[in-house]
Amino acid sequence: MAAIAPNSLSPMRGANQSSVSEFLLLGLSRQPQQQQALFALFLSMYLATVLGNLLILLAICMDPRLHIPMYFLLSHLSFVDICFSTTTVPKMLANHILGTQAISFSGCLTQMYFLFELADMDNFLLAVMAYDRFVAICHPLHYSTKMTHQLCALLVAGSWVIANLNALLHTLLMARLSFCADNAIPHFFCDVTPLLKLSCSDTHLNEVMILTEGSLIMISPFICILASYVHITRAVLRVPSTKGRWKAFSTCGSHLAVVSLFYGTIIAVYFNPLSSHSSEKDTAATVMYTVVTPMLNPFIYSLRNKDLKGALRKMVDRKTCS
Repeated sequence: MAAIAPNSLSPMRGANQSSVSEFLLLGLSRQPQQQQALFALFLSMYLATVLGNLLILLAICMDPRLHIPMYFLLSHLSFVDICFSTTTVPKMLANHILGTQAISFSGCLTQMYFLFELADMDNFLLAVMAYDRFVAICHPLHYSTKMTHQLCALLVAGSWVIANLNALLHTLLMARLSFCADNAIPHFFCDVTPLLKLSCSDTHLNEVMILTEGSLIMISPFICILASYVHITRAVLRVPSTKGRWKAFSTCGSHLAVVSLFYGTIIAVYFNPLSSHSSEKDTAATVMYTVVTPMLNPFIYSLRNKDLKGALRKMVDRKTCS
């Protein structure tokens, strides 16, 4: 985020076929005044993300009434959201304070690995939460037997395994590429799209894997979410009273809002041909799903959930009294 000295870029840009040992994260702006404002904005958003999600984790842990599958899954989503923001924002803030834009090649690949892993985990958890709402609304009498703690733990563990394998695949594919003259990334973190644009190797295999295997990983849970909500809508429309319908839909409102935010930005960034991407649009969309969405999730869930609001209020009152 600090201005780059002219001689810091010339060796990398001028050398032909030289190997790149580090990248330069150009950030969101090169104007000093905007950089200061963005630093304050991202710091406040990061603190809000960590604090909000930690409060949800503490409320769920401390209130026995919330020890049910729905909140078990929500606690994992909060944990993943904290990690998601921590993967990108602290590095950006540290670079601004230190007056540098550098990130090592291995550090860049590590950051990309965790971004893939945590984005996949968000994706899988949203699908499992949709299934949880489907069972709760469409099969309420069998909820306790179908959504057991063992099943939830198995689904979350399986999600972590698949997310790790997928992240490892794309990281290894990126590691085999060569990076020659240009090492400047017009972004505030190491995202796959700008890295592919910088590579002087053939990136066809990487693009094919993103559009096939990557699409499968993202779209399969999305289809599960859509199928769950089709069944939920049918079940709710059969409820005779308007009040009953509204109560049933209100339990899904928070989840639907998060799903719309997450998938809208992911699809806009990654599931288009590389030639159609522009750095400005990609950066705006990635800020939405890496920074804004994790920050908004605690507010969306707590504002629309009476049980969670009650648990948070009880926790704050307990701390105040003590």
